[in-house]
Order: sequence, then C-alpha cells, then structure tokens
Amino acid sequence: MNVSNLLKIALRAINNNKLRSFLTMLGIIIGVGSVIAMLAIGQGSKKSIQEQISEMGSNMIMVHPGNNERMGGGVRMNSSEMQTLKNADYEAIVSKCTRYLSAVSPMVSSSGQMIYGNNNYPTSVTGVSQDYLEIRKLTVEKGDVFTDQDIASSAKVCVIGKTIVDNLFTNQEDPIGKVVRFGKVPFTVVGVLAAKGYNSMGQDQDAVVLAPYTTIQKRVSNVTYLGSIYASAKEESQTSKAIDEISEVLRENHKIKDGADDDFSVRSQEELSSMMTSTTDMMTILLACIAGISLLVGGIGIMNIMYVSVTERTREIGLRMSVGARGVDILAQFLIEAILISVTGGLIGVVLGVGASYALTTILGWPVYIQPYSVLLSFLVCTLTGVFFGWYPAKRASEMDPIEAIRYE
Repeated sequence: MNVSNLLKIALRAINNNKLRSFLTMLGIIIGVGSVIAMLAIGQGSKKSIQEQISEMGSNMIMVHPGNNERMGGGVRMNSSEMQTLKNADYEAIVSKCTRYLSAVSPMVSSSGQMIYGNNNYPTSVTGVSQDYLEIRKLTVEKGDVFTDQDIASSAKVCVIGKTIVDNLFTNQEDPIGKVVRFGKVPFTVVGVLAAKGYNSMGQDQDAVVLAPYTTIQKRVSNVTYLGSIYASAKEESQTSKAIDEISEVLRENHKIKDGADDDFSVRSQEELSSMMTSTTDMMTILLACIAGISLLVGGIGIMNIMYVSVTERTREIGLRMSVGARGVDILAQFLIEAILISVTGGLIGVVLGVGASYALTTILGWPVYIQPYSVLLSFLVCTLTGVFFGWYPAKRASEMDPIEAIRYE
C-alpha cells in the first residue's frame, strides 16, 4: 500500500471523528502556542533590557560607598559606611584616571516635593556635574545645562525632565527661567531634557531633576560626602582596565593597606547586563518548560485517542490484513494519523502563539520578540510528539493476529 493511500485513509479517519480529533489536537495547540508566547515574552524582556542598558551606556562604571561583597546583599550598611566617598575622591579620579575614562561625575540625591505655584510633584533632585549627561546619554532639548561656575558657586539652578514639566507647568508655560522650589530651596530652571519614556522596569526616566552636586550637598542635604560616582570608559573593551585604575586611585586616597578590604565597590554596566541577561534567560527557560508540560499532556492525549482508535477499528485491521496488508502498512496507517493530528495541531498552535504574542504587545504593551528558532523548535517538538506517542498504539495494531482481529466484537 503506497503512502498516498495511507494518507487518504488517515484523513478519512480524522474526518469521521472531527470533534474527537480536535479535542486531541487541543493539547498540542495550547502547548505549541504557550511555548511560542512564553519564549517571545522572555526574549522580548531580554532584548528590552539590553536596549535600555545600551541607551544608558554599555561602558558606564558605577562607584558606590561600602563593600557589597563584604557586607552581603541582604545586609544594610550603616551611615559611616555610606559616607566613604568624598569630593576629593571624585577630583582624584578626574585628575588621575585620564587614560581609560572619557567622563566622570559625582552624584548625590535628595527626595522631596518639587513645587511650582499650586502644583507639586514628588521626585528626587540629583546633584551631578555636566559629564553626567554624557555618561547617561541624556540630551538637553531646550535651554542649557548648568556651568562650571554654577558648580563652583553652588548656584540654585536645575535641569528638569519632561514629566516634571508636564506636572508643574500645566498651563503650557515655558519652564526656562522659571523658579521652582524643592522643599524650601528655590531653583531656577535653566534647561529641559529630551524625553526618554519608561524603561523596561517601569521606571519613568523623565521624572528627573538635575542640579550642581555642590548645591545639593550645601543647600539641600547639608552633607560632605557623595552618594556615588559615575564614569564612562572611552571604549567598552577598556572597561575592566578603567575599573582597576579607579580602584587603585581610591585605595590610595582612602589609605587602604594591601590585603585589606575596600570600603567602596566598583561595578560596570557590562556586569549588570550579564547578570540581567542570565536572569532573563533562566526565566525564559522556566516559562518554556512550564508551557512545554502542555505538549506532554497533548502527547498523552494522542496516545490515548490512538489506543481508542485501534480498539474501535480492530475488525477493520483484521480485514485489511486478510486481504494482503502487511504489518508495516498498518503501522504506517496509524502512525500517519497520529502525525497528522500532531502537525495540524502544531500549525494551529503556531498561529495562536504568534497571534497571542502580538496581542500582548498591542493590548498590554509588553515587549515581545519572536525568534524563528522558537517557532521551528515548537513545530519540530510537536511532530516528534506525534511520532513518539503514536508509535506504540500503531505498533500494537500492526502486531495483531488477523483472525483474532476479525473475530473481535
């Protein structure tokens, strides 16, 4: 019996039991659709995080007070350990770390209410130098950034983001030159940053207020230490060398002896990117495994329904064998039927998974990215599922005794 005849027989058997065949496919449809959608969500999140980190600067370096490795991630640092970075450290890095660094900025921040007229908005004022904009890839859309003279004189000036503009200047006023208050301290707006929107973690990147770091230290927080120091390597390949150079300068500045622990920590954006990528990959695999359980359930459903089909058609099998059908023909007949159910369910599942992925993007705004390999992999798995779970019932049918099969009631 040739393949075309076996294919016709399998199609006729599926057509005669449409509802049963569809319910059998349902497990495969849900499994394939779920795997594609879950992989798309995982890959979309990974790509979104990578793009966000790239926008922030893949060669960015962050220096924080305290030693995270010594303290441990879950232990809170006390106030003395939070005050290990000083203005002198920033100045030392600027003057000595010129080989690998293109920009350096201190950072100190304070939280509170930004007020203009009758409007107010909860935010943080971040004290930085002009290099901070280059490091974080921020651009001034209107006005200008504060000057070196503003930093030297601790001038009460600031640059604000679009969210601050929208919430404080509700009458469409031009914010440039206007005076806003942060608590009781007045600030003159000298510039407005270009909009960046929300990042992948749901944080508003436009709810930002930048001011000279000396102003925040002296006029707002009344502190002499820095919250952190941000820097940017000239090239991404030089990041590790830049970190070593910064560490050497800070150890010398803090008079840390050889073998003693640092009282600061230096991290690069590359490390953050690697950590986030590893986390998203693990979550993607977990989601795909959970969705893959549906494929296993669907495969068991195919095996179950093929057993039922073999039992129902025992007399038919006996008649076919008695007129010359070989065991291999019977095996191929039921195996083709199982594969057809699985492949058809897989095709519908692919359409469902792709459609669901785009629906998540359109309706919920989730970042999704469908990679061709995920579609091919899902389709290949569902085909193998049909072969694997359809083989045993088909093999059982092919080994029947024709006489016993004809006598079967």
